[in-house]
Amino acid sequence: MSARRRKRRTELARREFFKRSGGLLLGLGMSAWLPACGGSDPITQPAAAATGGGGSQPGSPFQHGVASGDPLADRVLLWTRVTTDPTQTVPVDVTVCRDPGMADVVFQARTSTDATRDHTVKIDATNLQPATTYYYRFSALGVRSPVGRTRTLPRGQTNRLRIAVVSCASLAQGFFNAYSRIAERADLDLVVHLGDYIYESAPGDFGNVRPYEPARETLTLADYRTRYAQYRRDADLQAVHRQHPMVAIWDDHEFADNAWSGGATNHTPGAEGDWTARVAAAVQAWYEWMPARVADATDLRRNNRSFSLGDLADLVMLEERVVARSQQLKGNAQFATFTGTDASADPTRTLLGTAEEDWLATRLKTSTAKWKLVGQGVMFAQLKLTPGRNADGGGVFVNPDQWDGYQPARDRVYSMLANGAGGAAVSNVVFLTGDLHSSWAADLTPDPNNPDVASGGYDAASGAGSRAVEFVATS
Repeated sequence: MSARRRKRRTELARREFFKRSGGLLLGLGMSAWLPACGGSDPITQPAAAATGGGGSQPGSPFQHGVASGDPLADRVLLWTRVTTDPTQTVPVDVTVCRDPGMADVVFQARTSTDATRDHTVKIDATNLQPATTYYYRFSALGVRSPVGRTRTLPRGQTNRLRIAVVSCASLAQGFFNAYSRIAERADLDLVVHLGDYIYESAPGDFGNVRPYEPARETLTLADYRTRYAQYRRDADLQAVHRQHPMVAIWDDHEFADNAWSGGATNHTPGAEGDWTARVAAAVQAWYEWMPARVADATDLRRNNRSFSLGDLADLVMLEERVVARSQQLKGNAQFATFTGTDASADPTRTLLGTAEEDWLATRLKTSTAKWKLVGQGVMFAQLKLTPGRNADGGGVFVNPDQWDGYQPARDRVYSMLANGAGGAAVSNVVFLTGDLHSSWAADLTPDPNNPDVASGGYDAASGAGSRAVEFVATS
């Protein structure tokens, strides 16, 4: 059996397991739900941005649509790409207005783009008002782009928010109609993408509904650029970007399956080049093609960021793959049983690294918002084939790629939640998670199968002992 065939089978087996085991408790606590969050005010959709219309027209230089992201209370990042002669440097203008008819102008700017950034364009529209809907369009080569709609974040007292959460978009396995349904919602303030925006796979490795471009696994900068370009020609993906601002992080497939700081399951050193060079190419393409600000210009791998959504919520987005993550257990296997008595108990193993752990602790402990939302890639709750108390090894775990494989690192996060500012516990924390292609909801507790709440356990009947809640969204 080839190495690639082995990779594909182990990955599909793991995904099928999670799909078929959705009805099992598997050591999870009781489900918990947030109160409904409504839109902040009525929003009018421009006719040109309605689903099925306003997309990029044949021959237009704006073949990949428009997008906005990383909104703040007074600004938002605007994105597009110009399809043109690769040797050409192109001036690009952007206009931001209060109305979909593009008459009430509040911001204008000019920049240029060229092949060094794959002819992508990113402009920060500044001096905007909080919690306000704006409309924007680009112009280049004598052509205007479709009109996009975006929205700034609120400041101060905020009564309602509505956020869509998405992840795991495998173009070869199906179609993106879910993006189109989100685009139809005029009452959303924000879309949060939890990673696997693209898949690096070769054709046939993850389905064959739609053929991948390039027709091979992505390894080089040109490969990753081509894959993003293919994704961004999808009409449904264009629609969701055209209608709503997005805050995104990456997971593993933006690099290679089960990525960690020094490699990945789907990366063969030598035959597939140098891992550091592959990560650098993937990161460059991600920043070129995503409407996201650079979090750390000195280290582009660091894309953890935080956003204030008025006094109602703080949104913290974590990087869990290529900065500090230790290699997964079982020789980087994707589906393997283990207990908490083996290497998963090694306190030196980490997902975030010391710097990001400290950063997360500060964000959680100093937040004055009612809700603390943590956007991250892999399941935080314990997921087990058989239950067990932590003192007895925790039972039998099944996925070394998620937080189960890094138990002391997870315990350090629980310590953050238990000891906030002034020694009080950090309250109203919600983990938003992707990765598993299935839906889960859980109370989060350090030792869910220990009935003694006083020693870190959990009472399933009352929910006592829960430190936070987690929602895992579908693909």
